[in-house]
Amino acid sequence: MNERASRRLPIAVWQALLGAALLGSWQALVNAGKLDKFFFSRPSDVAARIVEWLKTGFIWPHLAVTLEEAALAFTIGAASGVVCGFGLARAPRLGALVDPYIRLLNALPRVVLAPIFLLWFGLGIWSKIALGVTVVFFIVFFNTHQGVRDVDPVVVNNARMLGASEWQLVRHVLIPSALTWVFSSLHISIGFAMIAVVVGEYLGSARGVGYLISQAEGVFDTTGVFAGMAVLSAVVLLVGWGVNRLERWLLRWKA
Repeated sequence: MNERASRRLPIAVWQALLGAALLGSWQALVNAGKLDKFFFSRPSDVAARIVEWLKTGFIWPHLAVTLEEAALAFTIGAASGVVCGFGLARAPRLGALVDPYIRLLNALPRVVLAPIFLLWFGLGIWSKIALGVTVVFFIVFFNTHQGVRDVDPVVVNNARMLGASEWQLVRHVLIPSALTWVFSSLHISIGFAMIAVVVGEYLGSARGVGYLISQAEGVFDTTGVFAGMAVLSAVVLLVGWGVNRLERWLLRWKA
């Protein structure tokens, strides 16, 4: 009976129990002296720091800057990746022509690009947005390109035989078929967009969560570092949940 009841527990409950067990183990190891508090802090101290930030309002201006940068980087990178992916998939000769250059640009290390963007765009938000776009674009582009190319050619030919125009073919066949690939890339690129803008803030900024983490690290405040990472993780999980709900709504026609 207990086994049947455990099987009926939703996955969210098991995820919460796993997280509680990991945090409890971390807390116990630090309290027992197995982990040095100076290097690992404690979950209770991290939670207290986050509550303090929320109560005093200290975190909100920095979080707003990071979210603005990540949202713009995600939107610009995803939109351009989808458009270019569709366009080059529908123009295979042009795609074959620019393919080595796209792969060459994708191979450039983003950490090397960050200082260049700081020189080009300054310490404002646009240097972080540019870095985020370079990450998001290629993730979305390659998935969209592959998703469009993987559409069943029989379905495409049948639509053309029925007199579908290019726009009708894109709207009713290619987009629905490629949506799974597109949303798969969006799930991944959310986290990468946040990582990219935080790295940009870490390297040079006066605001943002990455700036807070950099400042805390500079004074060996491990609690502040873990608190900043915890806030970012919570935001990414929340945004990912929203994208997952949007995906379910748009793909409700699929079994």
